[in-house]
Amino acid sequence: NGDSPVPIVVVVEGVVQPAAILSADQNLARRNELKARGTLLMALPDKHQLKFNSHKDAKTLMEAIEKRFGGNTETKKVLKILLKQ
Repeated sequence: NGDSPVPIVVVVEGVVQPAAILSADQNLARRNELKARGTLLMALPDKHQLKFNSHKDAKTLMEAIEKRFGGNTETKKVLKILLKQ
């Protein structure tokens, strides 16, 4: 009657293989990772989103964003001095 679950398959190098069933903890971790990555991408301006779309997890995405927009140590020192005034 169509109520049975659809089998989950993965195509690896042209070969169809059944995918492993994830536990609840793994499923929650994956969902949280996708939410974190999505939140980081939404925070970027539209013109920069394509540059960072290649990063597949939130940790490397955040590192790339910090590297790109973080500035160098001299800039950070000047900002810190200005904020103290």
